[in-house]
Amino acid sequence: MKQKKWIPNVIILVLVLALYILLSVLISANIINPYYSGILTMVCINVILAVSLNLATGFLGQLVLGHAGFMSVGAYSAALFTMYSGLPTVVSFPLALLVGGIVAAAFGVIIGVPALRLKGDYLAILTLGFGEIIRVLILAMPFTGGAAGLSGIPLLTTFTYVFIIAIITVAVIFAFIHSRHGRAVIAIREDEIAAEAAGIHTTYYKLLAFVLAAFFAGIAGGLYAHHIGVLDPSKFDFNYSVEILIMVVLGGMGSITGSIVAAIVLTLLPELLRGFSEYRMLIYSVILICVMLFKPSGLLGQHELSLTKILNKFRGKKAETKKEA
Repeated sequence: MKQKKWIPNVIILVLVLALYILLSVLISANIINPYYSGILTMVCINVILAVSLNLATGFLGQLVLGHAGFMSVGAYSAALFTMYSGLPTVVSFPLALLVGGIVAAAFGVIIGVPALRLKGDYLAILTLGFGEIIRVLILAMPFTGGAAGLSGIPLLTTFTYVFIIAIITVAVIFAFIHSRHGRAVIAIREDEIAAEAAGIHTTYYKLLAFVLAAFFAGIAGGLYAHHIGVLDPSKFDFNYSVEILIMVVLGGMGSITGSIVAAIVLTLLPELLRGFSEYRMLIYSVILICVMLFKPSGLLGQHELSLTKILNKFRGKKAETKKEA
């Protein structure tokens, strides 16, 4: 039985490794050109953002509209570190991503302590205000380049880096949700008063989920900065926060695999519709509206794509066919 429990995990690991090898070979052979490899990099960055936001919005149940703010903090912190640290690239880039994540997490604590006392629309407005304050501060600070943006950032983000970090992000958040800490977070979402009555430290767990989401958003920002090479404060506005939130809602609030699927689809869809340049955004909007009308809980709701369930169904069908025979 113990061996059987490991089978789905091994299969997932093999499939992920096979996907990475396939994409890496196609990129190195230039079958996937630099333009499309750049899109794949953005897919992985958006997966990190969507999965991390799902932790705060989907699993914790708090509507956060400032996720792009945490990303911007991480992006500028990581970029400034690599530009002025004087360390070799091999050392400076991983440290820069870590610095970006830590600084974003610190801002998560600063905004989370007062914000998480609020609920619903009030929390959304406060986090929205935080995102706008960060953007205005970036515009005002001379060391960030101001309105002109920060240029000269070394292009260090590779497909390998971003793919591995996306997998680590998904694995960490998945492990967190299936731990006792994750169950406490879900209990708070379902009924905060009952969770507190059961002895769950609601303030601690709300802040923990919020800060963890901010940490991964900061890392995503660091990857983005070293992928684009130039940071523009207008990129991290309210619209980008909403775009990340749409990925979470479309995939299903409380579904990690749903967020992954939605992030992939919503990153690739605008690019696939470039042939219809005049109607691209109209078609994009209509598809989103149709999905939300016919599947308001999102593509997967609160469910996960489970390889174990698929294997069990396959075994069940195989057993039925044997009985019929």
